[in-house]
Amino acid sequence: MEEELRCFACKQFYNNPVLLPCYHGLCLHCALNLQQPAATNHNATATSNAASVSENAESVASGSSGDYQESDKLSILSETDSGVVCTSRPNSYVGTPNGALFTSALSLACPICSKVVYFDDNGAHNLPKYRVMQNIVDKYGELKNLTLKCQMCEQEPAREAIVMCEQCEVLYCEICKESCHPARGPLAKHVLHEPKRGNTVTGKAKEGKCPEHSEETLNMYCLICKISVCALCLMDSRHTSHDVQSLTMMCKAQKTELSHNLQQLSERAKTTTELIQRLKGMSDKVNENCEEFEQIVSAQCEALIQAIQNRRDQLIDCIRQDKELRVRALKEQVTTCTSRLQQTTALLQFCIEALKETDSSSFLQVGTMLISRVANTDHSWHKEWTAPRVSPHFDLTLDDKSVLRAIEQLNFIQMKPFIDGQERVPAAPAAPAIIPEECSAENNSVTIAWQPPPHSHVEGYVLELDDGNGGDFREVYCGIETICTVDGLHFHCMYNARVKAFNSSGEGEYSELIGLETAQVAWFTFDPILSGPGLQYSEDNTTVSGEGWEHRIALGSVGFSRGVHYWEFTIEKYDADTDPAFGIARIDVTRDKMLGKDDKGWAMYIDRQRSWFQHAGAHEQRVEGGIHVGSTIGVLLDLNQHTLQFYVNEEPQGAIAFRDLYGVFYPAVSINRGVSVTVHTALDPPSDSDET
Repeated sequence: MEEELRCFACKQFYNNPVLLPCYHGLCLHCALNLQQPAATNHNATATSNAASVSENAESVASGSSGDYQESDKLSILSETDSGVVCTSRPNSYVGTPNGALFTSALSLACPICSKVVYFDDNGAHNLPKYRVMQNIVDKYGELKNLTLKCQMCEQEPAREAIVMCEQCEVLYCEICKESCHPARGPLAKHVLHEPKRGNTVTGKAKEGKCPEHSEETLNMYCLICKISVCALCLMDSRHTSHDVQSLTMMCKAQKTELSHNLQQLSERAKTTTELIQRLKGMSDKVNENCEEFEQIVSAQCEALIQAIQNRRDQLIDCIRQDKELRVRALKEQVTTCTSRLQQTTALLQFCIEALKETDSSSFLQVGTMLISRVANTDHSWHKEWTAPRVSPHFDLTLDDKSVLRAIEQLNFIQMKPFIDGQERVPAAPAAPAIIPEECSAENNSVTIAWQPPPHSHVEGYVLELDDGNGGDFREVYCGIETICTVDGLHFHCMYNARVKAFNSSGEGEYSELIGLETAQVAWFTFDPILSGPGLQYSEDNTTVSGEGWEHRIALGSVGFSRGVHYWEFTIEKYDADTDPAFGIARIDVTRDKMLGKDDKGWAMYIDRQRSWFQHAGAHEQRVEGGIHVGSTIGVLLDLNQHTLQFYVNEEPQGAIAFRDLYGVFYPAVSINRGVSVTVHTALDPPSDSDET
């Protein structure tokens, strides 16, 4: 945490620190030494005209904070509504002053961010005391038993301070006291006392009291000026139009927000600490894996003829070089992460100490700044601090089979050229090999299996199928598995399949084609997932029974878009006065109505004496002849002719029921209480279907 407690200018622990508008701190003595006439910084940074000064002044008078918040130069030069400069309001902000208007003003450039601050004749004494920092420095000094150092010593390290001037607010050693602060002349009346930590912060101001109204307690916080104010300050014209909140409430809110951000940052630090331990352990792991890999390579090489001995030495040397690269990269990452962790830990400890601050006004001086720093540190957390740059595993293998064909071709798998700061990646993979004995076609689905390409690093595969008629290929699967089943294909079609591998370097070549033919006729069952609620299914999903009085639709597990298909339903139970409906439906049919009530279903509903054809709520073609237990209802879907026809007990139930059917259709039935049916599939069409 010491990094946070040292002044950027003098590199010593803060003594009597003051807070700049940019939320950076300086020792008061350092700030006084760094300040200079305003014209110097004004000419070195930017040129401003009288119009912009007037515009900034009007913004302050009206309570607006937009101009000075966005300005690169901040000023704490006091200004009344009439434009007359005064020194009683050191916490007021205006724009960069015009050189002609403020000839004797002082300025200070922040040594950290270079933001310029402008003062009146009081200079850096106008800056607010950085009380949180001083309190934390005092606690840290007491804990570490640190002594106060002279602020005037030019030697390093500075001598121990023996006195402090109450008026100069500077610490002196014995030698510097005699040379810089003699007990005669204009300095004779200055009060010197023993330096003690904690006595340099408050000065003459009482803790928690308004600096402008000494008898008033600071109890409110101005959201525009971002300062603590008392009741009398609120009646001042500077704050009449500003939003104010309770000092205690604002302090509690910012402490809560800071605590939440600290918790997240603590998790980051914890993760980084664990990563550093992993990185240190991985260095040993690299050596272990290297030894293991050397033994494998040596064993393979010793089994070969004497002619490969020289080649073996080259391979071993290659492995060791890779080891050195990995170890070096891991050590560099450990160093980087350790440095980052030290900075983060210092910020964490400082923020924790700031949270212990009991003075709300003091905490609010830096609450916003700390919240912003913690949030920015958390957001800027680089992935390098959460993952290793290199792997402890060797992404290499020795291809000993190739040695039998040609000794000179013996080598490791080719990797892409090494680029500093990037992971080593292999070249694009070779073509996979289809395994014909493990490929199959069942119903309207095909299964393709393949072997990974040898000696290649593979991150995934792409499987492509044509349209079943020798047309263009399309992608049907992308993933890491080496087997894939594709459903929903056309029946009685020959599909060609091919597969290729890919990795971060690119895609490899396609495999050889394999042809698979789907079944000529389909078998299927009821699909409880696709079907509506309120239905009971048998264990094999071939029988469905109704439970409620309302019709519910059950759909088959296969959809058809091409070919001729025929299936039958057997009436297992029919002891209610109801009309079951049989036919086909789209996948998005309404499932809580009778089949055919909407435009997504085509059906024949039938009772004990007669039947009707129904679609989109309209029914027609009454046909005599009903059903009973044991009856069979056949459904003939001819998507070559785009027609639908029904059979009862193997006899046509009227003429063709529906024509002009295009798209994908699922077998369907709608039943209610007292009805149970079983589906029979993979049947040949009736012999009289062509004549009909």
